[in-house]
Amino acid sequence: MNPETPAAARPLGVHSEVGRLRKVLVCSPGLAHRRLTPTNSDDLLFDDVMWVENAQRDHADFVNKMVQRGVEVVELHNLLTETMALPEARAWLLGRKIIANEVGLGLIDETRAFLDSLAPRELTEYLIGGLSTADLPPDVRSGYAALAREGVGAREYLMPPLPNTLYTRDTTCWLYGGVTLNPLYWPARHGETLLMKAVYTHHPDFRDATVWWGDPERDWGQATFEGGDIMPVGNGVVLMGMSERTSRQAVTQVARALFDQGAAEHVVVAGMPRLRSAMHLDTVFTFADRDVVTLYPRIVDAVHSFSLRPSDRAPGVEITDEGDTPFTDVVAKALGLPGLRVIETGGDVYASERQQWDSGNNAVALEPGVVVTYDRNTQTNTLLRKAGIEVITIVGAELGRGRGGGHCMTCPLVRDPVDF
Repeated sequence: MNPETPAAARPLGVHSEVGRLRKVLVCSPGLAHRRLTPTNSDDLLFDDVMWVENAQRDHADFVNKMVQRGVEVVELHNLLTETMALPEARAWLLGRKIIANEVGLGLIDETRAFLDSLAPRELTEYLIGGLSTADLPPDVRSGYAALAREGVGAREYLMPPLPNTLYTRDTTCWLYGGVTLNPLYWPARHGETLLMKAVYTHHPDFRDATVWWGDPERDWGQATFEGGDIMPVGNGVVLMGMSERTSRQAVTQVARALFDQGAAEHVVVAGMPRLRSAMHLDTVFTFADRDVVTLYPRIVDAVHSFSLRPSDRAPGVEITDEGDTPFTDVVAKALGLPGLRVIETGGDVYASERQQWDSGNNAVALEPGVVVTYDRNTQTNTLLRKAGIEVITIVGAELGRGRGGGHCMTCPLVRDPVDF
């Protein structure tokens, strides 16, 4: 395919971590973030409330910097609005969300009628931003509504806000020519994947996509999987962090699905401690160029690596324990490289921990040797520049209040392969 083919004309697929980024999904801050309070922010996985107007400004700057580099940016509110303009998509999604287990007996008909009366954009705002009892029309004053309000007060949500939609990479992730619809770890995020299934089931630009694994309408038990742990690095290799949020039960299932369908040849598993500081692989290890990675040594040095490959014997996956071999060496060998050039999180032991906490290892590669990252990671950014990496910064003061990072604010939809 001509490398200058417009992204809109390219088939969806992500074939590396640093090849030229052609098309990406993001989600702007909005109503869900206005509904963050000191009372509920911890339950919704945010460290603090957000100054939403500033977050929107900084996110728009992030989008603009990608657009200036030729990236086609798809915004989730817009995408879901287009999906909800389709009557069959609206009926499909509301039929799964407005049920007794979610809104309670006695409020199903009234809530459904209210949402069905809304224009697609307004409906989308509630689907992402949450629907409280106070949002219902004044004529819905049944005893059931009063009971709901009495449950936990005026902020009782019939549909909870989904502020972590900001981190689009986690919910779905493209691995070469197909996508996973991920069962997320925290209950506060479970509703996100159903929204994405509506898009992948009904939107004309997405409904023909190949789904490797995952379905938000199934109970996955202990199998949890988040895109921040997943990296299709090229050469038929996928890195998977086995972390706080991605379990071995999911890793092995996804690996087998990829092997069964010929999508990958080798999965490198990074066994990490179940710590907040190691919530995802991309918070401690990120590619900035074909052979350049930035990492947080305190965690990466402790990674226990395993290699998964296809097998003709049940259950279809062969596991090799890589023992004491450093994770970076395992990755380099899988890519056919003599080694990786490593940039450790900058500063002394205190500065290094602070920068890692501020997503210092969480850069978005726009092309080989060009990354976007938070401005506050000054020491790590300096080291990247000294290594020849072009660093484009965005303001991270508000966008960094959630438990994700710059990397996870993007779900790459089309990314070119690279040669090693």
